[in-house]
This record gives sequence, C-alpha cells and structure tokens, in this order.
Amino acid sequence: MADPRGFLKVRDRELPARRPIPVRLKDWREVYEEQEVAQLQRQAGRCMDCGIPFCHSGCPLGNLIPEWNDLARRGEWTAAIERLHATNNFPEFTGRLCPAPCETACVLGISEPAVTIKQVEVTIADRARAAGRILPQPPDRLTGKTVAVVGSGPAGLAAAQQLTRAGHTVAVYERDDRPGGLLRYGIPEFKLEKAVLDRRLEQMRAEGTRFRCNVDVGAELTGAELRRRYDAVVLAVGSTVPRDLPVPGRELDGVVQAMDYLPPANRAALGHPVEGAPSAEGKDVVVIGGGDTGADCIGTAHRQGARSVTSLEILPRPGDQRAAHQPWPTYPALFRVASAHEEGGERVYAVSTTEIVGDGEGCVRGLRLVEVTSGPDGIAPVPGSERELPAQLVLLAMGFVGPQPGGLLEQLGVERDERGNVSRDEQFLTSVPGVFVAGDAGRGQSLIVWAIAEGRSVAAAVDTWLQGGSRLPAPVRPTDRPLTA
Repeated sequence: MADPRGFLKVRDRELPARRPIPVRLKDWREVYEEQEVAQLQRQAGRCMDCGIPFCHSGCPLGNLIPEWNDLARRGEWTAAIERLHATNNFPEFTGRLCPAPCETACVLGISEPAVTIKQVEVTIADRARAAGRILPQPPDRLTGKTVAVVGSGPAGLAAAQQLTRAGHTVAVYERDDRPGGLLRYGIPEFKLEKAVLDRRLEQMRAEGTRFRCNVDVGAELTGAELRRRYDAVVLAVGSTVPRDLPVPGRELDGVVQAMDYLPPANRAALGHPVEGAPSAEGKDVVVIGGGDTGADCIGTAHRQGARSVTSLEILPRPGDQRAAHQPWPTYPALFRVASAHEEGGERVYAVSTTEIVGDGEGCVRGLRLVEVTSGPDGIAPVPGSERELPAQLVLLAMGFVGPQPGGLLEQLGVERDERGNVSRDEQFLTSVPGVFVAGDAGRGQSLIVWAIAEGRSVAAAVDTWLQGGSRLPAPVRPTDRPLTA
C-alpha cells in the first residue's frame, strides 16, 4: 500500500522545470527539463491510496492511478508500466498532452495541491521506453477478419492496436503522408516531439498493424470499396470543420484558421517547409480563442519571430480558485498558464471582434474590438469600449463543429446527430451495419484521453461484432460524460 504519511511528509507539489524561455524559443524541442527521479518518487508518495479514488472517475480511461503511483514511489518501474498499459495504450501521449482531469478530481486536492499524476505517468512511460520495456505484442493467432480504421489520430491508433492484438488484420488509412493525425501535424513539437510518436508507431507495425498513408478515403477509395474489402470499418476521422468568425473582413489575406497555420509550421519545424505557408515572422499576431489550440498558435508564433502576440477570449478571465458552482471533483474553469503563455504576449479577456480591417490592398491591418459582459441573458457589448488592435496575421482557434460533411460519410450513408456528429448506439455502431465510429467524429471535439478511451472501447465492440464476444476491455460507453460542472 501507499505510504500512509506520504502526503503529510511532502506537502509541496513539485513539477520539472521548464527550460529557460530565451533558450527554448530558439528551437522546437519539448519545453520541460528532466525531473530528478528521487523528487518524482517523493511526489508519487503523496498519493493517499484513497478508499474511493476519485481520480479514477476523473480519468475516462479509468487509469489505476494509486497503484502505479505507489509502484513508482517504490521504484518498481516494470510493474508500474504494466499497470499503466492495462488501461492506456499511449501513456507517453496523455502524460504530455492531457489536461489531467484526474488531478482536479484528486482527493488530496480538496485541501492540498493535487498529486502530480500526469508527471508520474509520463515518467513511468519514458523510463520504460529507455529501459526497453515497451515491446511489440503481436497476436498468438489471426482470426481471418479484416478491419479498416479511417484516421490515425489517438482514437484510430488505439482502436487499431487493440484490434491487431485481438488477432484481426487491421489497415489504418491516413490522408497525410505520415500517420498520427493531429498528433503528427496539429500538435507542435515543443509539446510532443514526433520521435515519441514514431516509436509507438514502430511498435504497432511490429505487431502487425498496417498503415496506408496518402490515401484520401472518400475520393481515391470510396466508402463502397471500403465496405467490400473489409469485414468492419471504424471511422476515427475526428472533428475537423473549424468554427468560423462571421464578421466583415473575414475574407482578407492574413486571416487564417489555426489548422491551416499549425500543420505547415510543424512540417517546417521537422525540416519539411511548405512553400507559401503563413508565417508570424515580424508581424503583430492576434489569436482568437483561448484554448489549447490557441496556446499552440501562440508558442508557434513566438518561435517564428512574431513582433507581438495577443490572445483574445470572449469570456471573462477565469478565477485562480474553484468557483462555488464548480465544486470538487468537477473539472473547473481556472486561469491556467501554459508554457506558451509565459513566453510572452498579452491575454485579453471579455472582448469580441466586430470587424477585421484591411489595408486597402486586400490584406489584414487590424481588428476592431468591443468589450463585452456575460450574464444570464447572454453576451452584451459595453457601449463606448470600442478600440482597434493592429494585426498582420489573425489566427482563428475557436474550436471545431464536427466531421467533414459529404465525401466518405455521405458515401457510407451514416446518420448524423443534431450537432453534426456521426450517430452511434451503445456499441459505437453507426446506422450502417459493420461501420463504427469513435473519438471526436462521434462525441464532438474533446480531449486526447477521451479519444484513446473510445478507441479502446470501439475495438471491443468491433471484436464482439466480428467474433460474438471479446476479451478486450471497454472502459467507456458513447453516453459517458466527463466530471464537469
């Protein structure tokens, strides 16, 4: 069991240091320095091994957090990675990218700083990789069944790995030149170095998963052909239609969706520059949207040499402490400082863009803003608060509204729900027999941890549909929702 006095002996929450800002802005490497193992183990020892560990319910994967916290505390790293892999295919991804709803549900967090669960997770995974403990797990025998997974983001990869290990022959289709989806070109290198992704893909190939890149399913390969070739199809195409900004001047050059800016910037960081890609170099950059994608744009703009960076958010600034209507263990809206935010720039809250202003030659020159108030009746402008903000590059990072319409989804004939996502039943099955959906395409824009959880669950559902039963774990149902207020 855990050290019963661990959280009393170590009161402070300690995370690894971030590399100095002037240093890290000169490269694209991950921002965190390596944490001393002894310090990490002391932090893991703060876990209380609660009788009812709410971190389990905070985590969609149901990670066995108290177990591997204690194993890390005792230095039993082999057992720790085994317990971690029991519920999570890719802990090195979630340990870097997940916003850690498990930590906001930590029982210790009621009165003390929460356990550094996410850092313990990524340390276990990275140490296991360095020690050669993450090995391929090919199936003992093949079932003779074939499955196509469309999309190689976290949901598609989790589904593919589970189905391959169950003995099915799995092909993953990806329209980009390399697998990984948003993990590859949507997430900047300073948050997830692609060598981390590639090592896991090597494991999957060794297990038998096949990757078919540069294939636009729905164009080069139709939905009808896909169903003829495979016994089952998993749609893991993500939520890729960006929310737009319907204001005058939206059509000006220099107003760019985040996912038209980040992928070419990430390709350039990997040594594959894209001709004509938008760049922040020497420009006043405005990022509209205060989420993770907006922070990725901020960090990327800094590394490209932006003159100034301003982030706009229509909602008021969150508080530093939980609000009364967001009690433990729900995931609260708090003022958080990502590594990109501390690198510079200004964060402006409670403002709305009324117009994008041009320079007379078709390019953006600035934005007209108005301060707003939020209340029971919605958002209202504050009279007399209008002002103009200079900008030569405006990045729209306001989220996504659903999977791409037409194309593959239309060819397959799957039904959509009222939000535009692909409809599914309790077994992740769409309205078309043998066609399943997981991840953002079915639940809407969400977290990487939800994508992996749904990928694992859809694999169990597909395995059951093909074989009449399954030994694969199914951690979540499509109707499950996070612990939010």
